[in-house]
Amino acid sequence: MNMIQKKFKQGERFIWIGITFFLLILILFVSFSNRILAQNQTLETQRALEKFTDILYYVQEYYVNEDKLEPNNLIDGALNGLFEALDDPYSSYLTSYDLRSLKDTSTGKFGGVGLVISKKRDSVDDKGNRMENVPIEVITPIQGTPAYKAGVSAGDLIIKVDGQSTYKLTLDEVVIILRGRVGTQVTMTIQRGESLIFDVTVTRENIEIPTVKSALIPGNIGYLKIIEFTKYTPQRVKEVILDFKSQNYNALIIDLRFNPGGVLNAVVDITDYILSSGPIVSVKGRAAAENAIYQASRYKTIVNEKIPIVVLINKGSASASEILAGALKDTRRATIIGETSYGKGTVQHARVIGDSGFRLTVAKYYTPAEISIDGIGIDPHIIVKEEEFTEEELSSYERLIKENTISLFVKANPSPTEEEITQFIKKLKQEGIILREIALRRLIKSEINRTNNNPPIYDLETDLVLKRAVDFLKANE
Repeated sequence: MNMIQKKFKQGERFIWIGITFFLLILILFVSFSNRILAQNQTLETQRALEKFTDILYYVQEYYVNEDKLEPNNLIDGALNGLFEALDDPYSSYLTSYDLRSLKDTSTGKFGGVGLVISKKRDSVDDKGNRMENVPIEVITPIQGTPAYKAGVSAGDLIIKVDGQSTYKLTLDEVVIILRGRVGTQVTMTIQRGESLIFDVTVTRENIEIPTVKSALIPGNIGYLKIIEFTKYTPQRVKEVILDFKSQNYNALIIDLRFNPGGVLNAVVDITDYILSSGPIVSVKGRAAAENAIYQASRYKTIVNEKIPIVVLINKGSASASEILAGALKDTRRATIIGETSYGKGTVQHARVIGDSGFRLTVAKYYTPAEISIDGIGIDPHIIVKEEEFTEEELSSYERLIKENTISLFVKANPSPTEEEITQFIKKLKQEGIILREIALRRLIKSEINRTNNNPPIYDLETDLVLKRAVDFLKANE
């Protein structure tokens, strides 16, 4: 080796030594900086806790009403404030009573009315000012439950429960009031639209949520309605699809309207029945343990890729139902028809600490196209909305509700003939009701179905969204 080569080799070695030294210094610097940052955060937390302790002791020593100073009550109040400061309607402190109620809900053995509700803390008034106190919003009524039978709808506001205003109550406080012993009653004051306000009294029942409903629509179109995603739903969906296959179905409609969501693993499994590869949904949080990407596998696929699919959504479609709709939309596996979904794309963990606990939002869902659905929802390819009432029509609708006209008709005619329905609508118009005939028919059929133990699975006469889906599939055969 000549002198020049030796010098080159030595120079190269010095360069690599320098690079290695630089990287070591960088790693030490980053590690040291992170340690300092963590220490600073710890010190800030310690100072905040010391301040809280000082104030707590002072309050206990000097506050005038001694009966208000029970330590657990003070700590419960402080922890409630901690979670309210997060400004997240899905994160909350849970008392021992709340935990018992949560356990009842998870086992399905509780008395309730059958509503999925929310409380939006970011509401604003007409002038754009933030409203600190807002009522409860109905995400969706669960089919077959007392609230559903009583006509409570997605988008309704519950402004009172048993005469108590919900504006200053937390979401959990309202849930606790709505629950209760089976056979007891609760009255909700409902606001629908800007001016329609009415009371609905329902009797609490054991809430047992059905998993799916299905039928074959003429033309060999499989209709699958997923009401909610539970740990049992994937098996029920699989059974339905295999049954459709045995009947040689040639298209599939998945109805997710008013589906409030449910178990993440359930919707992943069901989506995997349809997609054979690629991401289904990704979950991203600050903690590394919360980050995950759920992938589809061809070994689980049971829906042939040649089967056209339409997914129906509306403003009552939330959480897990939006994961399914988003995955099939982003992968171009389905056509989405209806209205923009609710936009609940967050993950919550429930933890028990002693006799209390908390529920905390720890991550967000993202569709295969890396879109966060939280606060946005899934937009349909084809928008189909029920026409909104004019002021005159709303006045007629309000009159029907307050006078209980349709309910009385159905009570007197539990299974009315087409002629009886036609004559009833004619009578309503003669009495000054100006609603369109299709709207009246929808109200009548809805009331019949609510009072019927075996309502039809679908209705192509008044369900305009479903009818549009069937027409779309037939036109694209």
